[in-house]
Amino acid sequence: MFAFAIYNIHTKALFIARDIFGIKPLFYTIVKNELVFASEIKALFEYPGVEKKFNEQCLSSYLAFQYNPLTETFYRGIFQLLPAHYLEFTDNLKLTHYFKFNYNLDDNLKETDALNMLESTLKDSISHHRLADVEMGSFLSGGIDSSYLAANSQVKKTFSVGFEDHRCNELPLARELSQYLDIENYQKVITKDEFWHTIPTILNILDEPVADPSIIPLYHLTKLASQHVKVVLSGEGADELFGGYNIYQTPLTLAPTKIIPFFLRKGLKNILIKTNYEFKGKQYLIRAGQKIEERFIGNAFIFQNHELKKLIKPQWPIYPPQVLTNAYYRDVAKKDDITKMQYIDLNFWLRGDILRKADHISMANSLEVRVPYLDKEVWAISSILPTNLRVNKKATKYIFRKMAAKSLPLQNSERKKLGFPVPLNEWIKEEQYYQPIKELFNSKSAQKYFNCDYLNYLLDEHYQGIHNNARKIWTVYIFLTWYNRNFD
Repeated sequence: MFAFAIYNIHTKALFIARDIFGIKPLFYTIVKNELVFASEIKALFEYPGVEKKFNEQCLSSYLAFQYNPLTETFYRGIFQLLPAHYLEFTDNLKLTHYFKFNYNLDDNLKETDALNMLESTLKDSISHHRLADVEMGSFLSGGIDSSYLAANSQVKKTFSVGFEDHRCNELPLARELSQYLDIENYQKVITKDEFWHTIPTILNILDEPVADPSIIPLYHLTKLASQHVKVVLSGEGADELFGGYNIYQTPLTLAPTKIIPFFLRKGLKNILIKTNYEFKGKQYLIRAGQKIEERFIGNAFIFQNHELKKLIKPQWPIYPPQVLTNAYYRDVAKKDDITKMQYIDLNFWLRGDILRKADHISMANSLEVRVPYLDKEVWAISSILPTNLRVNKKATKYIFRKMAAKSLPLQNSERKKLGFPVPLNEWIKEEQYYQPIKELFNSKSAQKYFNCDYLNYLLDEHYQGIHNNARKIWTVYIFLTWYNRNFD
């Protein structure tokens, strides 16, 4: 992981580079032909002449992705250096894309050989990431990624957070695994009030709005860990490399619909999108009428194109998210749909959501997070795995689970992906949270950018239990809260 700058005092040339995954951030702007750069956007505003101007071009993309996927940030004229890029600056700025994730799938690779290569490479990566002059710990949920790290890294301390709601609480699983491994486990239960009161702090740390609710438990997790260690291991990247998200099984579940000509499936999809009538299987039929390039822009697709037109006022630009993802789909045009989905997540979701929150939140709590799965040697192994060894009807992250079963109890190695579950669905229905959201959705800021009637419709439909709109409501709520703090 790296983001670094080298200045040549003889040629007066500046060279800046960022690692291939985007583990470490880097932002820059140009003021009067001077390049200003930093690891946080807020640092740039300390430089004379850097102005804080809202960038409306980001809004529709944020509402689709739940984070800003563009090179230009929510602040006009301030850019991020994308992962696997370097920048050269003298009198002009030149960007170079120095690495691409190329899949060279080896369909002849035997399962036993793949398992042995993966195990050897991962243990080597973990060993290298353990090198430190201070005590190291590990994050631990009940999931397979963090569990495997805890079991194979020889750490003595692990850290876990959860909620009072038992459906969103992985603490018992983390405690059981820690006892099984005979290591310490420090835990924290996050209350509702703590969750909501942390939002302003999170928005200040991130500089841009990111509507992933798991950022808030991550903040409390890093804060907890920082009280005991200076460095932790974390499981970011395993899902993107080895096919861990449940959504990656969608192409397999949709396979039976391919006996129906696509034009008929597409026609039915167009009809269903226009109707408000809900029934079991509706979303399945809609997905069956869409090509992967249309329906998948990454792990989050909050507002669809037809919804953006209802939500955003006509004077503001709307850019279909596919405009951004199509160029990446062309890179993997000959690959299967599951591989295509992983490639999109590697280039969007991983750097825009997963790694953005991990670095900014941990650094805010003076904690160094190391990610052994995001290692170039580990990527090299994952890039040759046949699709069925990554995702099949039996399981996501298939070969990874088989490997992990050697050192973990079955309840951990076979557990489905949960992420950081947050009980937003129920909380938004509670009066103490519903009313402030309602007020914000009818504020001057909301009226400036959004069709407030549509916002109120989404909120009230959710409040009455008609439809779960929690992610849509949260995405708009986070944006408006951030906007009011920065520009109003």
